[in-house]
Amino acid sequence: MPHPFRKPRILAAPIAAAGLLAACSALNSPMPARAPASPAAPAPAPTNTPAPTPAAAATPRPPPAPPVAAVPKPSPATTPLAYRRDAASHLYAINADRIYKGMLQPNLHAVGVLEVDIDRQGQVVAINWRRAPSHVPEVMDEIVRTVRAAAPFPAPARMGRVTYTEIWLWDKSGKFQLDTLTEGQL
Repeated sequence: MPHPFRKPRILAAPIAAAGLLAACSALNSPMPARAPASPAAPAPAPTNTPAPTPAAAATPRPPPAPPVAAVPKPSPATTPLAYRRDAASHLYAINADRIYKGMLQPNLHAVGVLEVDIDRQGQVVAINWRRAPSHVPEVMDEIVRTVRAAAPFPAPARMGRVTYTEIWLWDKSGKFQLDTLTEGQL
């Protein structure tokens, strides 16, 4: 028969284990940052954020989605020559870091004349060289890639579709200007 003033040990073990678990979880959970109390402002209420689980911390985050290209405003141009300025401005905006700043050197690496067909949604339908810089095929390929990557162009709202011609002035540095917006040559 157990002693009347002695507590059974069987109940003490689960209570001690529960206390130990509570203490461990309190050590693993982040403490909310508290600002020093000032007499004018009350202390912020503590937040109850769950501690990150080891599986969640080890899971890699997916890479951020690439920025979605904004659809340019429709072009109000009524002629291919007027549309050419809108298209050149669009190409400059997309390739700002590739534009040659200032006046170009007298001896350009390449000069090409490109004809571009744009449909009513601003998509590139066709690209034709009128004067290809065939001595530098890598520049020709890069110009075509640049034009295709710039789609959609401003939609030719008043013309339905348009074919415009642009002169590409290519520097040996890999930067370019378009004749429509050129700053000239030395």
